Amino acid sequence: MKYRALDNCGDYTFCRRLFLHNREAVAQAIVTRMRLLYREWWENLEDGLPLFERILGALGGEESIAAVDLIISERIQGTQNVTRMVRYESSFDATVRHYSAQCTVDTAFGEINLTTLDNFRNVEVTF
Repeated sequence: MKYRALDNCGDYTFCRRLFLHNREAVAQAIVTRMRLLYREWWENLEDGLPLFERILGALGGEESIAAVDLIISERIQGTQNVTRMVRYESSFDATVRHYSAQCTVDTAFGEINLTTLDNFRNVEVTF
């Protein structure tokens, strides 16, 4: 697997370190899929994380949190070269309405650990 590397601002890099390979490429693909919002990409309006449509308004009860967990885990597992979800844990702080998730996924190239930050717009990745 090969992906063009992104810089710290999320833009393509065109100088040093142009491409990511294997596990790093899968990690970036997951991050990119988490950042893409539903109906944001003109080429495929049905793709994207339904943050405003199904997630933000749903948080609160146990059923809603379980539904959000399912949406996010399916989005991650739908990434090319992700073979299975090894671990998925989430937490919700009702006082500030903050949801976070941590997971480990197995890929064709090894395991990746992910943690959501800043309401899904940033995902921290470790190997």
